[in-house]
Amino acid sequence: MKDCITPYLTFYGRAKEAAVFYADLFGMENLGVQTYGESDFPTPEGAEDYVIHCHLKRGNFQLMLADSTEPAPEVPRRGLSLLIDCESEEEIRRLYDGLLVEGRRIMELQDTFWGARYAKVEDRFGFTWDLNYSKDPEQAFE
Repeated sequence: MKDCITPYLTFYGRAKEAAVFYADLFGMENLGVQTYGESDFPTPEGAEDYVIHCHLKRGNFQLMLADSTEPAPEVPRRGLSLLIDCESEEEIRRLYDGLLVEGRRIMELQDTFWGARYAKVEDRFGFTWDLNYSKDPEQAFE
């Protein structure tokens, strides 16, 4: 097994928009986007412009994205959040503010009992992000 897990995020017609948003916010390079219409994969009618695969990367931080051709679920996804261990107060504030644009605050950015600044935000696409900045590197998530 390699040293990291890469989240593969599923969208319902908004993967191109999400790729631009995440690449800008997280400073990631877009390594490529392919649509269903550009692939040999069987494409349902109306899904030609949907993303079949997109890969974003910044160092060891990677995201992969795709659009599902299935209808969006009626019940929002729950039970998973993506943790970003930030490198500075400025970074956690910038990511917090950026994810809140058209998103939803779950937990206000605050100091915690474990010696960190922490927040939880659901972004405009329905994904939950845990943001952590450990003031003491010995207490960082590793």
